[in-house]
Amino acid sequence: MADASVLDDPPPASGRGYRHEDEEDGEERAPRLRLSRRGVVVLGVLAALVAGTLGWLVFLSSELEVRTVAVQGLESGHLSEDEVRRAVGAEQGRPLARVDLAAVERRVGAVPRVAGVEVWRGWPHTLRVKVTERRAVAAIHTEGGRFVQVDAGGREFADEPQPPGGVPVVELQLSAQANDALGVIDRPALVRAAVTVAAGLPPEVAKRAGAVQVHSWDDIRLQLRDGVTVRWGSAERTARKAVVLTALLGRKAANYDVSAPDAPAVSG
Repeated sequence: MADASVLDDPPPASGRGYRHEDEEDGEERAPRLRLSRRGVVVLGVLAALVAGTLGWLVFLSSELEVRTVAVQGLESGHLSEDEVRRAVGAEQGRPLARVDLAAVERRVGAVPRVAGVEVWRGWPHTLRVKVTERRAVAAIHTEGGRFVQVDAGGREFADEPQPPGGVPVVELQLSAQANDALGVIDRPALVRAAVTVAAGLPPEVAKRAGAVQVHSWDDIRLQLRDGVTVRWGSAERTARKAVVLTALLGRKAANYDVSAPDAPAVSG
């Protein structure tokens, strides 16, 4: 009988140094991709052609031109889409990628009723413009009888024969002392103080306020539409005075005094 140790030669115990012959052949024969110089040149030319074609398509051709100017954000009814499009300028027909978005924003932002603007590309053919309109917090009654609308920042942006609804009218009814002091505190400063008060009014109070009357720097009064008078004092601490007045309006009275908001008074 043949010796079993001769017939069955076991593999090394550790498994090291043992590799199948086919695996070695497979690794040695793994294909490698090599490009000749001519192949590299051909690929470079093709890439340049593709990039050039895309560049022409995006920046020069009419395939991706501006065909529509879409306007968003108009709510007041005082500013029309046509006005915004005129401010945008002659962008229709221009390749969309070549539109100077910052320049469009500057032009639209120069429209008096526009407080803010965003412009972006809506591929493939739309230039999108989102407008934030200025909101009047007061109307200044001018000597000519017209009403200049003012926003919360004190920016005058519209001049109309009638005041807008829901905002108080600023009226200068200066006392003799205030007139004498115009060299120190001039009319524009007094108007700005009144606008500060109007801008700080809570919406429910602003709707009731018919006028902000300026008698002097520290004597500003609200005349509510129902005949109620609010003595406001100066424009200082307007936020605090607005909170106090809102609480006081729960008590029926003809006169409210918040000129000293820590010691308000109610009468009538």
